[in-house]
Amino acid sequence: MNYTSDNSTLKTKTILGIIWSFLEQVGKRGITGLVTLVLAAFLTPEDFGLVAMISVFIEIARTIMESGFREALIRKKNAEQIDFCTAFYANIALGIVAYFILFFSAPYIADFYNEQRLIFLIRVVAVVIIIQSFQVIQIASLSRKLDFKAQLMASIPGAIISGTIAIILAYLGAGVWALIAQIMLSAFFMTMFLWFTNKWRPRLLFRIGSLKEMFGFGSKLFLSSLIDITFQNLFVLVIAKLFTATEAGYYFFALKIQQMLIMQMTTSVQKVTYPALSSIQDNFDKLKYGFQKLLQVLTFVIFPLVLFTAAVAEPVIELFLSHKWLPAVPYVQLLLLAGLLIPVHSVNLNILKVKGRSDLFLYLEVFKKLLVVVVLFLSSFYGIFAILFGRIINSILGYIPNSYFSAKLIGYGTKQQIRDINPQLLLSGSIALISYFCVSFFTFHPALEIFTFFSLSWVLYMCFAYLLKFKSFYTIINLLNKE
Repeated sequence: MNYTSDNSTLKTKTILGIIWSFLEQVGKRGITGLVTLVLAAFLTPEDFGLVAMISVFIEIARTIMESGFREALIRKKNAEQIDFCTAFYANIALGIVAYFILFFSAPYIADFYNEQRLIFLIRVVAVVIIIQSFQVIQIASLSRKLDFKAQLMASIPGAIISGTIAIILAYLGAGVWALIAQIMLSAFFMTMFLWFTNKWRPRLLFRIGSLKEMFGFGSKLFLSSLIDITFQNLFVLVIAKLFTATEAGYYFFALKIQQMLIMQMTTSVQKVTYPALSSIQDNFDKLKYGFQKLLQVLTFVIFPLVLFTAAVAEPVIELFLSHKWLPAVPYVQLLLLAGLLIPVHSVNLNILKVKGRSDLFLYLEVFKKLLVVVVLFLSSFYGIFAILFGRIINSILGYIPNSYFSAKLIGYGTKQQIRDINPQLLLSGSIALISYFCVSFFTFHPALEIFTFFSLSWVLYMCFAYLLKFKSFYTIINLLNKE
């Protein structure tokens, strides 16, 4: 089906938005990832383990602070100044409440882990929640306009400045406080630059009716996000409780690598396509067509990126870090495999939000998280690597209900989606497997191994995608030619 002038402007804005948002995520997460690698050279796995122990509680507090207002504003077709102001003051109030919850909970969290150093760490780092409450509506305002270039200009300087300061602190022997400083300074500078780049300013306006309307939609997303964040970090919580801080540090480090590679693309695509698809939510054919092309393009890039990186994980860690981090290699590889379907999950869930079915979004999250509990409980008896394999199983099983509801809402379900993503998965998986065995068999300098096998994998992938006439390959080529 062809769509021409009526959606050409939207397509242009969406593509440019994806580019700018992807650059933001690549820049921010890329810089954060590189900083993490540098910090790991100076810090111990135990330092990362301490931050891992409190990360789940910080993320829960952040979710309480946001409470779905950002998504509600983005989706609201005729949002007015009073709606933005209402959400702004609500976020600040919730941020303060969330901070004090963490402040008074700190001793109990420390007792749970039997680690008293956490009390002061939590009470300091929790301030980041209040700082972030000042950026939520600015991001919503820019996202509604598909102005992701401004978000790029706000996030990159903050990542660079906070990362530089954290590295200096780590070099000077600050230990875990270098990681705490990075978290807080990154939030502070991003908030500051967002206020510089966006012209929206709050006024003394507040309407209870607006609050109820936005919270009516956002509350279900808030509960879904709360469940999702809790269960995303449940593995960290369980590993930190059952195993040592060092093993928790390996896991947390691997999680950072997963987030750097996978979440940057997922987040950028979600941020752009949610408002873009929301604008055509009432056009069934356009919505289905756009979603199909999105899934093809997304998996064409994500699958090889993740799998090829997993194949060369050992020489990467050997090159950039000391030998004390080599035990983290299988953690990185397994978590990358577990995260392979995250982008596919996310774009399917976006359809529920676009169609206004936040109720289904919530029910689906509850079901999937119950599945997580069962798999985590069973795998925890067999050690940490069984838990990591359990994450892979959860990702595969959780995809089925996600795609089921896409079939109900836009007629694009599991079988059709698998048909569209299978070529990318099979080709990139085969090449990655060959690359992995080559890395294990041949012994070069780590830098040479990375350059040879990672680069060659991409060359082979692109050549075969061209020769086999992948739809996703030609979709990307056509989009680039049009732009």
